[in-house]
Amino acid sequence: MSVLEMKVPSPGESITEVEIATWLVEDGDYVEKDQPIAEVDSDKATLELPAEESGIITLKAEEGDAVEVGAVVCHIDMGAAKPKGGSSTEVKKEEAPKAEAPKVEAKKETYATGTASPAAKKVLAEKGISASSVKGTGKDGRVTKEDAVKAVPSMGTQPANGSRGTERKKMSMLRRKVAQRLVAVKSETAMLTTFNEVNMQPIFDLRKQYKEAFKAKHGVGLGFMSFFTLAVVRALELYPDVNSMIDGDFQIKHDFQDISIAVSGPKGLMVPVIRNAENLSFRGVESEVKRLALRARDGQITVDEMTGGTFTITNGGVFGSMLSTPIINPPQSGILGMHNIVNRPMAVNGEVVIQPIMYVALSYDHRIIDGRESVGFLVAVKEALENPVELLMDNNPTKALEM
Repeated sequence: MSVLEMKVPSPGESITEVEIATWLVEDGDYVEKDQPIAEVDSDKATLELPAEESGIITLKAEEGDAVEVGAVVCHIDMGAAKPKGGSSTEVKKEEAPKAEAPKVEAKKETYATGTASPAAKKVLAEKGISASSVKGTGKDGRVTKEDAVKAVPSMGTQPANGSRGTERKKMSMLRRKVAQRLVAVKSETAMLTTFNEVNMQPIFDLRKQYKEAFKAKHGVGLGFMSFFTLAVVRALELYPDVNSMIDGDFQIKHDFQDISIAVSGPKGLMVPVIRNAENLSFRGVESEVKRLALRARDGQITVDEMTGGTFTITNGGVFGSMLSTPIINPPQSGILGMHNIVNRPMAVNGEVVIQPIMYVALSYDHRIIDGRESVGFLVAVKEALENPVELLMDNNPTKALEM
């Protein structure tokens, strides 16, 4: 009998462990070669695990298990014949005898019923919960430490008028890693945020004039991301400290601009990278943003596509955010937050005019970026967005948008 041991492949450099998020097949199923059999979470992305050969599969790990790269997660019996008329699970279901109804034994109550173990008492005391309000699952109804950990304080004694259910769900490895990184950023960096406002009317006028021709020629829309990305590229060239990072006692400056774009994916926040954005045109940026966003949405994004950025742009405006303080994406030193666009009264040439205004925020690591660089950078972004024809298009929008 020829049995293949399927091992966890390496999703990328520096990743040593993954988590079995979902098995897409059941134990004993017949699988075809290259058929997706599982989804695995790393701390950067969710990836599909394809079957390496055809045969009957035997699972060696449970959903939620953390397994090391190179560990065996299943066996595939390559000598097994493909079942006729359906999968092997259907055959097994037909042959399986009916299970007898389990016998229900009456629970007996003793002096231990409702009594908390010493470890459980400590946990309940910290939570301020009475042992009598917790249902014990231990022997004779004793309250165990696990019961205490799962216990939640009462939400009041008034009668409820609707559903009051709760759900306990383990976070994915990606979500847990993001949580760890966010806490680390707050504790390990000197993060500050500076704000400004941008009059978006010039960009509105350009999009109104050129967006139809742009889409017809290039097959992608002329959105705001290309303007912001190219404005950021220009500002990073003017203020290179914002495009650097700390490595111990050293500052690493980059002569390229790899711009990370924060997007919301099915498994949480993902940050794919636009490589060498300094070499891209408006069409190039829009095409790359669309490609990466679709791959993130479909769960196809790779670890390599999300690592190595030098600066991040995040757009909370798509969800309606007026203002926020974005958190730095380590090991980067700066992140630009975009927000929603609101018509506001503005003073223009001595007169009050209604204009579309966006508040923008730059969070930066003050250990490596001083106030002059941070404020100057954000002003440079503002200048480019309010004067795109002059500063981003060399006074020739037709040529810039045709490239």
